[in-house]
Amino acid sequence: MDSPTKIRIIGGKWRGRKLNVIDVPGLRPSQDRTRETLFNWLQGKIVGARCLDLFSGTGALAFEALSRGASEVIMVESNLKIVETLKQTAEIFRSKAHQIVRDDAISWVRNCPKVFDIIFLDPPFGHGYTEKCCQMIIEQSLLADNGIVYIESEKDINIPPMFKIKKMTQIGQAQSILVELNRES
Repeated sequence: MDSPTKIRIIGGKWRGRKLNVIDVPGLRPSQDRTRETLFNWLQGKIVGARCLDLFSGTGALAFEALSRGASEVIMVESNLKIVETLKQTAEIFRSKAHQIVRDDAISWVRNCPKVFDIIFLDPPFGHGYTEKCCQMIIEQSLLADNGIVYIESEKDINIPPMFKIKKMTQIGQAQSILVELNRES
C-alpha cells in the first residue's frame, strides 16, 4: 500500500499540522496558494462561522476553517476511504466542532435543515455538480443572511444569477470564486 502524501494547515491553532491525502481517483486537494487566498478573503468572517464543506475530499478547507475559529463544520463526502481518513484526522487533531457525514452531497443538501454562514463547494470537475449545488443552496435556503459560498471549479461554469461574485481568481485550469446571494432583486 502506498503511503499517503500530505498537505499542511496554513493558519490558526493547527498551523503546520499535516493532513493525509490518500490516492483516490478524482481527489484533487486545494493548493496551499489557493487556500491562503481563500482564507485571506474570509478574514473577519471565519471566527464563529457555521460552515458546510460539500465534497469534502481531503478536508483541507474544513480543517483550515476549524483551525481558524469556525464554530462548526459539517463535512459531506461519499467515498468511504476518504471518510475514514477524515475521521482519523479529526481524531488526531482532537477536533470537537465537526461532523463528518458519509452521503452523496446533492442528496444531503436536498434534505438539509440547517443554515450556514460559509459553504465550501469544491466538487469533482466536469460533472455539473457546481451548478446543481448552487441551485439547491438557493432552493433549500441554506445560506444565512450575509452568508457566502466559496466555489472551486473548472473554468466557465454557470453560476445562477441569484449569486453575486465578490472575489474571483484563476490558477491553471481551476478558478476560485467567492459569491453571496444577490438580495437586491
